[in-house]
Amino acid sequence: MGIDVGIRHLRAVVAVADESGYSAAAARLHTAQSSLSRTVQDVERRIGVRLFERTTRSVVPTREGAEFCLLARGVLAEHDRALAHFEGFLRGERGTVSVAVLPSLAATLLPPVLAAYRAARPDVAVEVRDGLAAEVTALVLSGAVDLALTVADDLPAALQAVTIAEDDYFLLVPARHALATRPAVTWADLGGEPFVAFDHASSIRTFTDRVLVREQVPLGPVTEARNVGSVAGLVGAGLGVSVVPALVLPMTGFADVVAVPLRDPVGRRAVRLLRDPRRPVAPAVAGLVTMLADAATHGIRLPAGARWTEPGPPGPRLSPSSAGAPG
Repeated sequence: MGIDVGIRHLRAVVAVADESGYSAAAARLHTAQSSLSRTVQDVERRIGVRLFERTTRSVVPTREGAEFCLLARGVLAEHDRALAHFEGFLRGERGTVSVAVLPSLAATLLPPVLAAYRAARPDVAVEVRDGLAAEVTALVLSGAVDLALTVADDLPAALQAVTIAEDDYFLLVPARHALATRPAVTWADLGGEPFVAFDHASSIRTFTDRVLVREQVPLGPVTEARNVGSVAGLVGAGLGVSVVPALVLPMTGFADVVAVPLRDPVGRRAVRLLRDPRRPVAPAVAGLVTMLADAATHGIRLPAGARWTEPGPPGPRLSPSSAGAPG
């Protein structure tokens, strides 16, 4: 069996070397000088060499002692760093948090929250994985991520969902479109308009189809695209109008488009924080959950048309779950 010495042994030897004597080293370690001397002797017995030359005036490391102290300092530094890291983990100041999130939320809602979170916990690593609604739900359900942000309504019963924000739907039109100057439009105003739709995997498309069917609004020719940038670019080029939620609007600023509020009924979606209650919550993860739940109290602002969860205004209101199924 190899040399068997522990952290206590290493600290004793290094202290004696640093202080060039047992009295000062014992005071530094808050122990009796006799006890410290026995500990160093125990180390020397275990490794089979003398570590110090003892004179009447000082204690000096031998050649073997100097080499041992070099090794001991490295081990102690790594040991202390590891324990400090673990202490930080227990306080929620270190570790890693992973979040699955819809692309629009990853670009608009989440960044200011993470900025505030990182200011309070600069040593926590954050991993953001964006994807469509089904992908986001699957990631948190499989345990691949700690948390998820989604607007999906049909969620697995195993997951815990808490609504943290909501946003309204707007009509996105080319800047020179006749509807661009209106203070608001109704869903009926879309009748016969060429339309730029998100593809069927998008939660925006699911909501839009439900409302159009319920309100019996016939569209003109439909152009389909997958991501927000493509939809905005197609609308800006005059290929049609589209319907997008408020948290998507900041991602359309490059295109020559105008967002007009939609009324009769108001389209509104809930942003939900998902987690698996069967999975233990690390302190750093709990800190981000709290930051998301209390974002409004931290002064974190959302784009116009979006808000942290609070009672909505009176009047007609339509949520995705109440809009009716397409077809």
